[in-house]
Amino acid sequence: MKPTRKPTRERVHAIVFEAETPAGKRFDIALIVIILLSVLAVFLDTVHDIHARYGEAFYVIEWLFTVFFTVEYAARLWCIEDRRRYARSFYGVVDLLGILPTYISLLVSGAQYLLVIRVLRVLRVFRVLRLIRFVREGAMLAEAMRRSRRKITVFFLSVLTMVVVFGSLMYVIEGEEHGFRSIPESIYWAIVTLTTVGYGDIAPETPLGKALASLVMILGYAVIAVPTGIFAVEMSNAERAQLNTRTCPGCAVEGHTPAAAYCWRCGSALNPAPED
Repeated sequence: MKPTRKPTRERVHAIVFEAETPAGKRFDIALIVIILLSVLAVFLDTVHDIHARYGEAFYVIEWLFTVFFTVEYAARLWCIEDRRRYARSFYGVVDLLGILPTYISLLVSGAQYLLVIRVLRVLRVFRVLRLIRFVREGAMLAEAMRRSRRKITVFFLSVLTMVVVFGSLMYVIEGEEHGFRSIPESIYWAIVTLTTVGYGDIAPETPLGKALASLVMILGYAVIAVPTGIFAVEMSNAERAQLNTRTCPGCAVEGHTPAAAYCWRCGSALNPAPED
């Protein structure tokens, strides 16, 4: 008895979304190569000498890439059930932005240079050749950022308060005659000093101002260390889930365990996990 052949929609979904099938691997590798070539073409087209000699050729190449990405984007929308969710997802937005500038360039001059945002799609390289460890580490980073977002938000609000206070104090101490012409400019100085950037375009001249500046410089090291420590703690607490690149055919979400039969977000039935 012959095995049942999968519908065309499922086969296309396995190719364009699944990086663990042989066809999906080949497609993703080809996609990465084409993305890199398209970005390289955009870069070279901005060089005046090259554009003067090969401008027409680059124009044709640009449209060939655009047609390819348009077909690819349409295929992704066609084989997914929840098209609206995918269109609003990160990769869906990047895919759309990768083709819109060329069409907009027909109406607005210079919009074609926005095609460099295609380089963001190189993020899909982590799904090629079963590089699951990168997917897992990426999930850990995302989870650590999610867990630490409130602490880091409170920290940045505290830093914002500090720069307002220090900037205002420096405006009172130094005054306009020493370059601190307004509180906003003084706050700018506090930000530059606290973050250890140190442009040097504004600097205190009075002893009291220099003392305050020294305090801000010392606090700058704590500003760098605190969010790093918060994120490091959350990284150590992040759950190391065994993830793969299986994509839900309903909503295109990833992050399913190998034994999962249904999507964790929408409950749609998942395609069987590919055998090694």
